[in-house]
Amino acid sequence: MIPSRVDLHLHTIASDGTWTAKEVVEHAQKVGLGVMAITDHDSVASVAEGKSLAESAGIKFHTGTEICSTFQGHCFHVLGYDIDINNKQLLEHLAYNTKLLEDTDEESIARLAAKGWPVTVEEYRAYKYDRKRGGFKSLLYLIDKGLCKDIRDFFSRIFTKKNSLDFPTFPTIEDTIAIIHTAGGKALLAHSASQFHGPGLDATLQKLGDKHFDGFECYHTGHNREDTATLVRYCHEHNLLISGGSDCHGRFVDGRIIGKPVIYEDEIRLK
Repeated sequence: MIPSRVDLHLHTIASDGTWTAKEVVEHAQKVGLGVMAITDHDSVASVAEGKSLAESAGIKFHTGTEICSTFQGHCFHVLGYDIDINNKQLLEHLAYNTKLLEDTDEESIARLAAKGWPVTVEEYRAYKYDRKRGGFKSLLYLIDKGLCKDIRDFFSRIFTKKNSLDFPTFPTIEDTIAIIHTAGGKALLAHSASQFHGPGLDATLQKLGDKHFDGFECYHTGHNREDTATLVRYCHEHNLLISGGSDCHGRFVDGRIIGKPVIYEDEIRLK
């Protein structure tokens, strides 16, 4: 029997994706996925609907979320799989992180206004946007003001330490892993070779290898073959779980296409 194709890293309008849960499942069917997970940033709002629709379509579904955490000044993302999405402590943790991000967005607009940018907090608070555009409120506000081109422009030119803008301090990696375990799930470090959310693969493994993750996301759109092989080898040597996915946000992030990289079920290990 040919193993099923897998994508365990997908986003919806519950965070910064452009697709609803229904649309994600429809796209999963189109590309021939047999296993999937919805892993919205600090949210499980699309998971129940996604699970019901996926299973009705004959797709194996893992409940999931992607949680922000902070270590040594870097924002790291931790994937939680097979979680109880009704767990009270988990929901409180996700709500706390979401409030941190919302407050940071508003504070960022206030700081830009103080630097002379043509923005105001009052206007920002009143601003409404269509969640199916993907992204997040401060980004879309600046785009609609004609002050920002896209997500890459936002993070390279605007949301920078030069402008006194940075991610908030989220709960620690240890606390994040503990919350996922409390909800009955497994905690895997997301896109471990990413330069965006960390110091690079070698430094990440050296600094975070002892943080009691259940595993690592080895396959990812942003990983090259060498990094993927290193992560897979590391997980096998340490008897850790292995996940992988596209990190697709619908139409929001170019180059992240559902079902790519092509991953098969016998290449992952979630139990």
